[in-house]
Amino acid sequence: MDFLNFLDFGITDLIDILLVAIILYYFYRLVRGTVAINIFIGIVIIWAFWKFTQLLDMRMTSSMVGGFMQVGLIALIIVFQQEIRKFLLVIGSTNFPNKRRFFKHFKFIKQEGISLALDVDALLGACERMGKTGTGAILVIERDSSLDFIKSSGDAMQIEVNQPILESIFYKNSPLHDGAAIIKGNYVVATRVILPVSRERSIPQRFGLRHRAAVGITERSDALALVVSEETGLISYIKNGEFVLFKDLDELGKMIRKDLT
Repeated sequence: MDFLNFLDFGITDLIDILLVAIILYYFYRLVRGTVAINIFIGIVIIWAFWKFTQLLDMRMTSSMVGGFMQVGLIALIIVFQQEIRKFLLVIGSTNFPNKRRFFKHFKFIKQEGISLALDVDALLGACERMGKTGTGAILVIERDSSLDFIKSSGDAMQIEVNQPILESIFYKNSPLHDGAAIIKGNYVVATRVILPVSRERSIPQRFGLRHRAAVGITERSDALALVVSEETGLISYIKNGEFVLFKDLDELGKMIRKDLT
C-alpha cells in the first residue's frame, strides 16, 4: 500500500516541496545573523512537530499544537514585521528578465526613464574625489520603489547630477552636507535626508552610522546606496541590505548600470 502511495507522487507534489523549500530558504537568509533567527528555527521545529503528530493521528496533541499555531499567527506577524516587509520587497524587486521592459508598456506604471539616464561616471568621479579628500557622503539612488516617505525629512531639490554639484553638496562647510542625497534619474531630488538606521547585528563594527543608514534604506526599499567613508575614504556599494564587493571603480560602474536596467 505504501509503495502504491509512493507511485502517486507526481510533478505537482514535487513543485509543492520545491516552493516550500525556496520560501523557507529566502526567509532564512533574511533573518540569518539576527535575533529573529532563533525564533524562526523554533517556529520550524514546532511546525514540524505539529505535522508529525498529525501523521501519527495524535489528535489531542495535534489539536493543542495546531491551536497554538493559529493563535500565534498574529504574534508572528508583529514579531517578524520587518523581515516580512523585506521578504516581500525581495520578491517584488527581483530582476526578472525584461521586467522593466514589460512594465513600461503600462502607462499607469511609470517605470521608464527613472534611472537609465543617470551619469554614473560623474557619480563615481565625485565619490572618488570625496574619498581622497576625506569627505563623508551617502548617495541613495531611487529605482522602482518610491522614496517619498523619506524625502520629506530633507530639502527638496531638482539639480542635474554632475561631479562638482555632488562634491559641493557634501563639502564639510556646506549646509547641505549633513544627511543623505537622493538621486532619481539624473537629478538630485533631495538633500539632508534622514535615513532609517538598520538594526542588523551582522554589520561589522568598523562601519559607522552612515553605513548603517545606507543598509537601512536598502532594507526598506529597492534603492541602491553609495557611501564614502570620512575616516578611510573607501567607497561602499550597498544593495538589498547587503554590501556588494567590487575590485575597482570600473567594475562598480558596470554593477550600477546593470542594476539600473
